[in-house]
Amino acid sequence: MKFRIGYRTIKTAVGTAIAILLAQQFGLQNFASAGILTILCIQVTKRRSLRTAWDRFLACVLAMPFSALFFEGISYHPIVIGIMLFFFIPTIVMLKAKDGIVTSSVIILHIYMAKKVTMDIFLNELGVITIGIGVALLVNLYMPSVDRKLLDYVSELEENFKIIFCEIVNYLRTGEGRWAGKEITVSAQLLDEAIALALQDVENHFLRDENMYFHYFKMREKQFAIIERILPLVTSITHTVKQGHMIADFLEELSDNIHSRNTAHIYIEKLREMKKIFQEMELPQTREEFEVRAALLQLVNEMNDYLIIKSTFKGLKSSSKMNEHKKIEAN
Repeated sequence: MKFRIGYRTIKTAVGTAIAILLAQQFGLQNFASAGILTILCIQVTKRRSLRTAWDRFLACVLAMPFSALFFEGISYHPIVIGIMLFFFIPTIVMLKAKDGIVTSSVIILHIYMAKKVTMDIFLNELGVITIGIGVALLVNLYMPSVDRKLLDYVSELEENFKIIFCEIVNYLRTGEGRWAGKEITVSAQLLDEAIALALQDVENHFLRDENMYFHYFKMREKQFAIIERILPLVTSITHTVKQGHMIADFLEELSDNIHSRNTAHIYIEKLREMKKIFQEMELPQTREEFEVRAALLQLVNEMNDYLIIKSTFKGLKSSSKMNEHKKIEAN
C-alpha cells in the first residue's frame, strides 16, 4: 500500500497539537484528553463531524452528574463504575448519542481518579471538552473541493458508454465482435465511486441537501442497468438484417453526441419514427428472421427507456469552478 498523507491526517495532527497546547495554556488538568477529543471528532465530512461533536459533548456533560450521583452517593470503587455504566450507556443510546460513550468514559475516569466532585473539577472537565471538540470543528471547516474529481468521473464514464455503444454498433453491422467488455466492469466501479464521492460532497455542505452530480450519476446508474440488459439481447442476434443496420446508425449517432447538450427528446422522436418504419416493412419470412427482428424491437424499446431516463434529468449546471471544463448535459 502506498504511503500517503491526506487532508484528514494533516487536520488531525494539527488540531490535536493545538487542542493540547490550548488546554495546557489554560492550566487545565488532564489537558492531553483535549487532544483525544479532537482526534475522535475529526470526521470525513463536515456534517458527520458536527453530529459526532454534539454526541460527544452531550455524553461528556451528562457523565459529570452521573459520576457525582454514583461516586458520591455510593463510593469511589471499580464496581461502582460498572454499576453506573449499566445506567449511563442505555441513557446515552436513548438520547442517540452513542458515539460519545467512549469519550464520556474518559471524563468518568478523570472524576474517579480525583476521588472527589467539586465545581472546579466540573469546570476543568468542561474546559477540556470544549477545547477538544471546538478545535476539531474549527479545523474540519476546511474541506477540499471534489468538483474536479467528479468531473473526471463524468468524462471517464461517458467515454466508456461511448465505447460500449460503438461495440454494439459494430456487432449489429457485422455480426462479429472481439470486445473483451472491460468497460462494463470499469463503469460499474466508476459509478460506485462517483456516487459515494457525490454523497460525501453533500455531507460537506450544511445548507445543501442534494448534489447535482449525485443525481447525474444516479441517472447514469439507471441507464447502465439498461445497457447491461441490452448486451445479452444484442449477442443473441444471430445474423444481420436491414433493421439492425438502421438501429446501428441510430446508436452511432447517439454515441457521437454523448458529450453534447441534452437532446434526449430528439432521439426519442427518432426512435418513434423508426418503430413506425419497422411496422410498415415486409413481415419476416423465416422463424430466424422473426426472432432477430423481435430482439431488435426489444432493443429499441430498451433504448427508449434509456433516453426517457435522461430526459427527466435537468443536467449539470455550469459554475465558476467548472469554467475550465465544457458544460456537460449528456444524453
